[in-house]
Amino acid sequence: MSLSIEFAGEVFRPVREVFHIGREGDLAIDDNPYLHRRFLELRHDGSLWWLVNVGSQLTAALSDETSGMHAQLAPSGRMPIVFPTTNIRFSAGPTTYELRVAVDDAPYVPPSGEFEARGDTTIGQPRFTADQRLLIVALAEPALLDRSRGAWTLPTSAQAARRLGWELTRFNRKLDNVCDKLQRHGVRGLHGETGNVAAGRRARLVDHAISAGLVTSDDLRLLPEAVGQAGS
Repeated sequence: MSLSIEFAGEVFRPVREVFHIGREGDLAIDDNPYLHRRFLELRHDGSLWWLVNVGSQLTAALSDETSGMHAQLAPSGRMPIVFPTTNIRFSAGPTTYELRVAVDDAPYVPPSGEFEARGDTTIGQPRFTADQRLLIVALAEPALLDRSRGAWTLPTSAQAARRLGWELTRFNRKLDNVCDKLQRHGVRGLHGETGNVAAGRRARLVDHAISAGLVTSDDLRLLPEAVGQAGS
């Protein structure tokens, strides 16, 4: 079962049974001090490729558009790559990265008939008010604008609030409401966990929103027209 990894328009094909991803390795993503030197490994074991989180702090979000699967890979965790394509997303400091892994002869066979992996098909997803949905789109805007870049910078709360024309206190209050709502539906890493910082909470929210199909590029039309964005 051959495998390829796409990042920022480049395609990598492992020639050994272990492929290292991080600040250094076979795929040296970025000279980002918040990124582990070795963060993820793709290991060929038996007849399968496995994704292994060898880092100590960062978590990777995995999703597959065919099956609607989305999952979190915490430190020391491992997961088999069984879908034809798997999207891998993670944040290190203010920067979020996305990789796409493709395998030939994937073990997973899509069911017959059409399947659309949208947020409204996910069991247990909460309903959001118009303002709450707008907040999620504002935070996810850089990721939704150009998924081909492989990396983007997460907006701060102040930047996202200005993008919406809101006061920061209003933005933070609604962000708390969104995170509380998702946490009640089983999404971890959004509120009240040890070591959870503001940037990590926003990154986790964007990871989940995109992986679960809560927002797509079509939702960018909900945002007010950008003013003074040239050169940003």
